Amino acid sequence: MNRFVTLLQPSQRRGAFMPFFMLGDPTPARSLELIRAALDEGADALELGIPFSDPIADGKVIQASAQRAARAGADVRVCLDLVAEIRRFSDAPLGLLVYYNLIHRRGVEAFCQDAAAAGADALLAADVPFDRAGELPAAMEANGLGSVYLCSQNTPDDRAARILQASTAFTYAVGVMGTTGAREDLAPATREFVLRLRRLSPRPFVVGFGVSRPEHAVEILRLGADGVIVGSALIRMIERHGEDHAAAMRDIRAFVGAVKSARTACQD
Repeated sequence: MNRFVTLLQPSQRRGAFMPFFMLGDPTPARSLELIRAALDEGADALELGIPFSDPIADGKVIQASAQRAARAGADVRVCLDLVAEIRRFSDAPLGLLVYYNLIHRRGVEAFCQDAAAAGADALLAADVPFDRAGELPAAMEANGLGSVYLCSQNTPDDRAARILQASTAFTYAVGVMGTTGAREDLAPATREFVLRLRRLSPRPFVVGFGVSRPEHAVEILRLGADGVIVGSALIRMIERHGEDHAAAMRDIRAFVGAVKSARTACQD
């Protein structure tokens, strides 16, 4: 069974915490160490980006992260090698977030084969709507990759229900209007969106975009989301500390630990 399906099955219902990392940022070796630190601290799963030159869904923090990774040599081959390295020390579910040009250039079937062979469990092509995905869904299914599709606050209920049904790993619920990036507060519209999706379907969905604090993550889980993704807040730590790799490791461990502690306190 796909690792995401196992993690997000209704019997679990504790809410999964999924940090996002750009593979290769700030370098491939350091990226691997940061990812291992997050897993060691208790992250339930990972969403992993592959650098792309025109990441239209991403704000400036993740765009800069992709640029640093690309400058460090993190192309598709290097990124899949990193996934394989992660799989050697962790059985956590691993999802890839990519842009379709990277899939198309390699070939849809070849990309899915290579991603699955490296150890990925799911794939989200951020610029491909679920009903315009062409041959991609069949290639994912044939290679054991769960599908992930985006659903936003302005998606009508009937379409949102179809997206929830089509996503075989989980639906990525875009928690804010706009691009990725940390926000200071959890907006009322985000809360309403989580409650609406939960009413629509029992199928798993994970909320990302705009989640920047442990208390935001825990509130989203409390409202009924099956998981939460935090990316920009963690990538800011990498960016802020620059060459001070130990400080970035320390801050990422502290953030993951804070989410884990807050979630446990909420459930007690």
